[in-house]
Amino acid sequence: IYFADPGTPSQRGLNENSTGLLRKDGLPKQMDFNEVDESFIQSIASKRNNIPRKSLNYKTPTEVFLSHICKEELSNLI
Repeated sequence: IYFADPGTPSQRGLNENSTGLLRKDGLPKQMDFNEVDESFIQSIASKRNNIPRKSLNYKTPTEVFLSHICKEELSNLI
């Protein structure tokens, strides 16, 4: 676990980038999540999880997850 110094966003690069992308997807800082329907949250999560990442050798997080799980375990998740 890494704890960045307070007030130094440069130490939290991935976190800041991810937050910025979520803001572009329509999640403003003042948003009340009690008033947001589940389908909207699911659509944003799906969109974010289907973006290829350089750190994952240009695979999506979903592809990496599925490559580490066998079909029996996957059927148990559904």
